[in-house]
Amino acid sequence: MPHISAAAALQICALLSAFPAQYFISQWYGTDSAQRILLTERVITSWSSFTKSCLSLDAWADCLKLWLSKTRTCLNVGLLILHFRNWYYGEKKAKSGDAEAETHSYFAESTHVRSPKPEYIQFSVGQVIVHKRFGYSGVIIGWDVKADTPKEWLRHKYPPATQDLKDTPHYRILINKANGFGKSTAYIPQEEITIIMGLEVHHPDIKTYFSGYDGTKYIMQPWLKKIYPHD
Repeated sequence: MPHISAAAALQICALLSAFPAQYFISQWYGTDSAQRILLTERVITSWSSFTKSCLSLDAWADCLKLWLSKTRTCLNVGLLILHFRNWYYGEKKAKSGDAEAETHSYFAESTHVRSPKPEYIQFSVGQVIVHKRFGYSGVIIGWDVKADTPKEWLRHKYPPATQDLKDTPHYRILINKANGFGKSTAYIPQEEITIIMGLEVHHPDIKTYFSGYDGTKYIMQPWLKKIYPHD
Protein backbone atom coordinates (compact mmCIF):
# COMPACT_ATOMS: atom_id res chain seq x y z
CA MET A 1 0.00 0.00 0.00
CA PRO A 2 1.52 3.34 -1.07
CA HIS A 3 2.43 5.72 1.69
CA ILE A 4 0.35 8.93 1.80
CA SER A 5 1.66 11.91 3.69
CA ALA A 6 -0.52 13.94 6.05
CA ALA A 7 -0.47 16.94 3.72
CA ALA A 8 -1.53 14.79 0.72
CA ALA A 9 -4.35 13.25 2.75
CA LEU A 10 -5.63 16.67 3.74
CA GLN A 11 -5.55 17.85 0.12
CA ILE A 12 -7.49 14.75 -1.03
CA CYS A 13 -10.09 15.40 1.65
CA ALA A 14 -10.36 18.99 0.50
CA LEU A 15 -10.92 17.93 -3.10
CA LEU A 16 -13.49 15.30 -2.15
CA SER A 17 -15.36 17.86 -0.12
CA ALA A 18 -15.90 19.85 -3.32
CA PHE A 19 -18.55 17.36 -4.52
CA PRO A 20 -20.90 17.70 -1.55
CA ALA A 21 -20.20 21.42 -1.71
CA GLN A 22 -21.43 21.39 -5.33
CA TYR A 23 -24.60 19.62 -4.23
CA PHE A 24 -25.37 22.19 -1.55
CA ILE A 25 -24.60 25.00 -4.00
CA SER A 26 -27.10 23.54 -6.42
CA GLN A 27 -29.72 23.42 -3.68
CA TRP A 28 -29.05 27.00 -2.59
CA TYR A 29 -28.57 28.71 -5.94
CA GLY A 30 -30.75 26.77 -8.29
CA THR A 31 -30.10 24.23 -11.03
CA ASP A 32 -28.51 26.41 -13.68
CA SER A 33 -25.42 24.43 -14.77
CA ALA A 34 -23.29 27.45 -15.65
CA GLN A 35 -23.95 28.98 -12.27
CA ARG A 36 -23.13 25.72 -10.50
CA ILE A 37 -19.89 25.30 -12.42
CA LEU A 38 -18.82 28.85 -11.62
CA LEU A 39 -19.57 28.41 -7.91
CA THR A 40 -17.86 25.03 -7.86
CA GLU A 41 -14.71 26.53 -9.37
CA ARG A 42 -14.78 29.24 -6.74
CA VAL A 43 -15.10 26.63 -3.97
CA ILE A 44 -12.23 24.59 -5.39
CA THR A 45 -10.09 27.67 -5.78
CA SER A 46 -10.83 28.70 -2.19
CA TRP A 47 -10.02 25.22 -0.86
CA SER A 48 -6.85 25.11 -2.90
CA SER A 49 -5.74 28.45 -1.48
CA PHE A 50 -6.69 27.27 2.01
CA THR A 51 -4.70 24.04 1.71
CA LYS A 52 -1.67 25.89 0.37
CA SER A 53 -1.74 28.46 3.15
CA CYS A 54 -2.97 26.42 6.12
CA LEU A 55 -2.52 22.72 5.31
CA SER A 56 0.92 22.90 3.78
CA LEU A 57 3.84 21.90 6.00
CA ASP A 58 6.07 24.39 4.17
CA ALA A 59 3.57 27.16 4.89
CA TRP A 60 3.46 26.22 8.56
CA ALA A 61 7.26 26.08 8.64
CA ASP A 62 7.44 29.57 7.12
CA CYS A 63 4.90 30.86 9.67
CA LEU A 64 6.87 29.27 12.49
CA LYS A 65 10.10 30.86 11.25
CA LEU A 66 8.40 34.25 11.03
CA TRP A 67 6.97 33.85 14.55
CA LEU A 68 10.35 32.81 15.93
CA SER A 69 11.97 35.76 14.22
CA LYS A 70 9.45 38.16 15.76
CA THR A 71 9.83 36.43 19.13
CA ARG A 72 13.60 36.84 19.01
CA THR A 73 13.15 40.48 18.10
CA CYS A 74 10.78 40.97 21.05
CA LEU A 75 13.19 39.14 23.34
CA ASN A 76 16.08 41.28 22.12
CA VAL A 77 14.06 44.44 22.67
CA GLY A 78 13.04 43.14 26.11
CA LEU A 79 16.65 42.40 27.00
CA LEU A 80 17.71 45.83 25.83
CA ILE A 81 15.01 47.41 27.98
CA LEU A 82 16.06 45.25 30.93
CA HIS A 83 19.73 46.14 30.49
CA PHE A 84 18.88 49.81 30.20
CA ARG A 85 16.68 49.63 33.29
CA ASN A 86 19.42 47.87 35.27
CA TRP A 87 22.01 50.35 34.03
CA TYR A 88 19.81 53.35 34.81
CA TYR A 89 18.86 52.24 38.30
CA GLY A 90 22.35 50.91 38.92
CA GLU A 91 23.82 54.28 37.95
CA LYS A 92 21.19 56.05 39.98
CA LYS A 93 21.91 53.88 43.00
CA ALA A 94 25.66 54.34 42.57
CA LYS A 95 25.25 58.10 42.35
CA SER A 96 22.97 58.02 45.35
CA GLY A 97 25.60 55.98 47.25
CA ASP A 98 28.31 58.45 46.20
CA ALA A 99 26.15 61.36 47.35
CA GLU A 100 25.62 59.66 50.70
CA ALA A 101 29.35 58.97 50.99
CA GLU A 102 30.03 62.63 50.27
CA THR A 103 27.43 63.88 52.72
CA HIS A 104 29.34 66.38 54.80
CA SER A 105 29.52 66.27 58.57
CA TYR A 106 29.81 69.65 60.20
CA PHE A 107 31.20 70.83 63.54
CA ALA A 108 34.35 68.65 63.52
CA GLU A 109 32.31 65.46 63.19
CA SER A 110 33.75 64.43 59.83
CA THR A 111 35.57 61.09 59.94
CA HIS A 112 38.20 61.93 57.33
CA VAL A 113 41.70 61.43 58.73
CA ARG A 114 43.38 64.65 59.92
CA SER A 115 46.85 64.01 58.60
CA PRO A 116 49.19 65.74 58.46
CA LYS A 117 48.31 68.00 61.35
CA PRO A 118 48.97 71.68 60.53
CA GLU A 119 51.35 73.50 62.87
CA TYR A 120 48.81 76.23 63.55
CA ILE A 121 46.48 73.69 65.25
CA GLN A 122 47.63 74.46 68.78
CA PHE A 123 45.54 71.95 70.75
CA SER A 124 44.84 68.23 70.57
CA VAL A 125 41.93 65.85 70.99
CA GLY A 126 41.77 64.72 74.59
CA GLN A 127 43.02 67.94 76.17
CA VAL A 128 40.85 69.57 78.84
CA ILE A 129 40.07 73.21 78.18
CA VAL A 130 38.42 76.21 79.79
CA HIS A 131 36.49 78.76 77.77
CA LYS A 132 38.14 82.15 78.28
CA ARG A 133 34.94 84.19 78.21
CA PHE A 134 32.26 81.88 79.56
CA GLY A 135 34.37 79.94 82.05
CA TYR A 136 33.05 76.44 81.42
CA SER A 137 35.42 73.47 81.13
CA GLY A 138 35.35 70.57 78.72
CA VAL A 139 37.38 68.13 76.66
CA ILE A 140 38.29 68.40 72.97
CA ILE A 141 36.81 65.61 70.84
CA GLY A 142 37.60 67.00 67.37
CA TRP A 143 38.90 69.93 65.35
CA ASP A 144 38.67 71.57 61.93
CA VAL A 145 41.33 73.76 60.32
CA LYS A 146 38.62 76.42 60.02
CA ALA A 147 34.93 76.70 60.91
CA ASP A 148 33.09 73.97 59.04
CA THR A 149 29.39 74.64 59.56
CA PRO A 150 26.26 75.55 57.58
CA LYS A 151 26.40 79.11 56.25
CA GLU A 152 23.38 80.14 58.31
CA TRP A 153 25.19 79.15 61.50
CA LEU A 154 28.26 81.16 60.51
CA ARG A 155 26.20 84.25 59.74
CA HIS A 156 24.52 83.99 63.12
CA LYS A 157 27.70 83.17 65.04
CA TYR A 158 30.04 85.66 63.41
CA PRO A 159 28.68 89.10 62.57
CA PRO A 160 30.76 91.33 60.27
CA ALA A 161 32.97 92.53 63.12
CA THR A 162 34.20 88.98 63.87
CA GLN A 163 34.19 87.45 60.37
CA ASP A 164 37.89 86.64 60.58
CA LEU A 165 37.27 84.06 63.30
CA LYS A 166 35.49 81.68 60.91
CA ASP A 167 38.79 81.12 59.09
CA THR A 168 40.65 80.06 62.24
CA PRO A 169 40.84 76.52 63.76
CA HIS A 170 37.70 75.40 65.58
CA TYR A 171 37.28 72.68 68.21
CA ARG A 172 34.38 70.50 69.22
CA ILE A 173 34.03 70.24 72.99
CA LEU A 174 32.19 67.93 75.39
CA ILE A 175 31.18 70.36 78.13
CA ASN A 176 31.76 69.32 81.72
CA LYS A 177 28.38 68.66 83.34
CA ALA A 178 29.82 69.78 86.69
CA ASN A 179 29.70 73.34 85.36
CA GLY A 180 25.92 73.28 85.10
CA PHE A 181 26.28 75.15 81.82
CA GLY A 182 23.21 73.62 80.21
CA LYS A 183 24.72 72.80 76.81
CA SER A 184 26.37 69.41 76.32
CA THR A 185 28.67 70.34 73.43
CA ALA A 186 30.24 73.44 71.92
CA TYR A 187 32.08 74.41 68.75
CA ILE A 188 34.47 77.25 69.46
CA PRO A 189 37.40 79.04 67.82
CA GLN A 190 40.96 78.46 68.91
CA GLU A 191 41.48 81.90 70.44
CA GLU A 192 38.73 81.29 73.03
CA ILE A 193 40.45 78.20 74.49
CA THR A 194 42.97 77.78 77.27
CA ILE A 195 44.33 74.43 78.49
CA ILE A 196 43.95 73.16 82.07
CA MET A 197 45.43 69.98 83.60
CA GLY A 198 44.37 67.77 86.46
CA LEU A 199 40.67 68.35 85.84
CA GLU A 200 38.40 65.44 84.93
CA VAL A 201 35.34 66.05 82.77
CA HIS A 202 31.99 64.50 83.60
CA HIS A 203 29.86 63.83 80.54
CA PRO A 204 27.58 60.88 79.59
CA ASP A 205 29.43 60.41 76.27
CA ILE A 206 32.97 60.57 77.65
CA LYS A 207 33.58 56.79 77.31
CA THR A 208 32.48 56.85 73.69
CA TYR A 209 35.50 58.97 72.83
CA PHE A 210 38.04 58.12 75.52
CA SER A 211 39.24 55.08 77.42
CA GLY A 212 40.64 56.98 80.41
CA TYR A 213 42.38 60.05 81.81
CA ASP A 214 46.12 60.16 82.60
CA GLY A 215 46.10 63.42 84.57
CA THR A 216 47.12 65.60 81.64
CA LYS A 217 44.77 64.52 78.86
CA TYR A 218 42.19 61.92 77.95
CA ILE A 219 43.26 58.77 76.06
CA MET A 220 41.45 58.43 72.74
CA GLN A 221 39.52 55.32 71.80
CA PRO A 222 41.13 53.44 68.85
CA TRP A 223 38.51 54.63 66.33
CA LEU A 224 39.12 58.28 67.30
CA LYS A 225 42.91 57.84 67.22
CA LYS A 226 42.63 56.72 63.58
CA ILE A 227 41.01 60.05 62.71
CA TYR A 228 43.53 62.11 64.70
CA PRO A 229 46.74 60.06 64.49
CA HIS A 230 49.02 62.98 65.44
CA ASP A 231 47.11 64.21 68.50
